[in-house]
Amino acid sequence: MRVLSVLGSTGSIGTQTLEVCRKDPDNFKVASLTCGSSVDKIYEQILEFKPLLAACADEKAAAILREGLKLEHPEITTRVEGGEQGVIEAATMAESDTVLGAIVGVAGLKPTYEAIKLGKDIALANKETLVAGGDIIMPLAHDLAAAKGREVLLPVDSEHCAIWQCLWGEKRQNLDRILITASGGPFRGWSRDQLGDVTAEKALNHPTWKMGGKITIDSSTMMNKGLEVIEAGHLFGVGVDKVDVVVHPQSVIHSMIRTKDGSVLAQMGKPSMILPIMVALYYPERGDRLLTEFDPFDPQCSNLTFEKCDTEVFRLLALAYDAGRKGGLLPAIMNAANEVAVNSFLMGEIGFLDIEKTVFEVYKSFDNGITSKVTSIDDVLEADKEARIKAMEYLK
Repeated sequence: MRVLSVLGSTGSIGTQTLEVCRKDPDNFKVASLTCGSSVDKIYEQILEFKPLLAACADEKAAAILREGLKLEHPEITTRVEGGEQGVIEAATMAESDTVLGAIVGVAGLKPTYEAIKLGKDIALANKETLVAGGDIIMPLAHDLAAAKGREVLLPVDSEHCAIWQCLWGEKRQNLDRILITASGGPFRGWSRDQLGDVTAEKALNHPTWKMGGKITIDSSTMMNKGLEVIEAGHLFGVGVDKVDVVVHPQSVIHSMIRTKDGSVLAQMGKPSMILPIMVALYYPERGDRLLTEFDPFDPQCSNLTFEKCDTEVFRLLALAYDAGRKGGLLPAIMNAANEVAVNSFLMGEIGFLDIEKTVFEVYKSFDNGITSKVTSIDDVLEADKEARIKAMEYLK
């Protein structure tokens, strides 16, 4: 049985993780839940799963949750904590053996870092953890995997889970290239001029995936794919120039690998996060199917197409490759600026192309030809803080 700490339990990945737990209580137990400020959602989850601990990153939300449970359900013994330290406590509690990391953004980095230091398995859906802190997280993961004799960093992102499955049984020296698929987002085929009029409503209308707001906007700018390229480099030990982005609008092939003899292996399935969550949580076994059977004769599945991404239109993807090549703190800086800009766009404060302009401006201010070496988690968090300040100054 896996005993889970679900970080980000009220978001898209978190709720689907709990659906897997709900379907198979013999194999999964929930020890802790965390959210940002979604009191109503986590309240209902607490009543159902009765975790030992729940944490809200927002201190005020934690106080409301604590008081609500005390008044309306005094029989519930779940302890409620608030703030970053409360989330870290949920990630590191002794009773759990596996942390499902689905917190949005770099906020997921420190809880993941503290959990892996204590020997927890990490089912990772938060790509920013490796984009910003991969130089720190991966050595810990390799050492822990060597001690346990098995994988401990279990990819939940559909693309990385697909690559991981394609590599099962393969010698890593046989890996020649990684082919990460992308739907192309809602603006595939658009020109720069067309992007100038994009609203948040349009950007949030993803053609194939149902995701949270931040990741959906990242998908529309193609930054999401850039983050995935950097994450793949860390997870599978390759340079980013060994990772290609392939636009595949049907989202049926979740990613591919090419081996040194030219063979191409692909993992296919319906565009649902349930399956990669199951693959990670049941590893090294397979769980019973929860989705309807894959039908190769379904119109969505019987006509698969592939295109190149136009990086002249979606320039953040090219920037992510640059950050991945140079390494150091630049990926963390790029990611921080993007998080600030995306939030401003969702708040209606800036235009769609201003996201890109902000990220480029902040990135250039730090990219002075010297790649700062990452020596600690504090290096990453300080770079993240400085980049956020610069991004907010630029947006003013």
